[in-house]
Amino acid sequence: MTTLMLLPGLNCDAAVWAPQMAALKNDARCVVPAWGLRDTLTAMAEQVLAEAPTERFSVAGHSMGGRVALEVFRLAPQRVERLALLSTGAHPLAAGEAGEKERAGRMALLQIARTQGMRAMGQQWARGMVHRDRLDTPVFEQVLDMLARGGAEQYAAQINALLTRPDAGPLLPTIACPTLVLTGRDDAWSGPAQHEVMAAAIPNATLAIIEHCGHMCTMEQPQAVNEALAAWLQR
Repeated sequence: MTTLMLLPGLNCDAAVWAPQMAALKNDARCVVPAWGLRDTLTAMAEQVLAEAPTERFSVAGHSMGGRVALEVFRLAPQRVERLALLSTGAHPLAAGEAGEKERAGRMALLQIARTQGMRAMGQQWARGMVHRDRLDTPVFEQVLDMLARGGAEQYAAQINALLTRPDAGPLLPTIACPTLVLTGRDDAWSGPAQHEVMAAAIPNATLAIIEHCGHMCTMEQPQAVNEALAAWLQR
């Protein structure tokens, strides 16, 4: 049975992958790292390589976790059997005004987290992270609960990791293992156009666009994501 490393995104934990762990338990040995206070994508990738229980493994990353998955491949491509990139990107922090806007936005949310708490921050941030039809639903509450568990200092460490992210674009054409590139049709943060570009750059990648779905695809549309991952694990 293959080992499947499931990498969570910004201030997320194993709950973001819970539907997949349940659905794929007969197909793969699933492991979800906890990032703690690691504050670079490289440190997170090194953690994945250290914690993987087998020499070779499949790796799926959601959002920031997708960027960590790409960093895992950069550090040790020979260990990666398959790669799945969900609701993520490969580009670095933009230069100039666009990059400063992203930095300022993240720092403003961090200030809310530190002064009002993670749930208050999540009430602002997560409203753009799920499909509008899932606002103030049980799924939205699950996202808020998960963010609150992470704490502000973990959030600060992971914001640093994202603001110092490398340009993974040049890596994409070198990926030869079976690769899934997946996002929600309505993902306002890392949408279909971005994933189409990544899939086109990776030889023989499979592109999946999940309908009626925002950024938190694993929790919003678990069955569709489970089916895509199951097919990928068979490749």
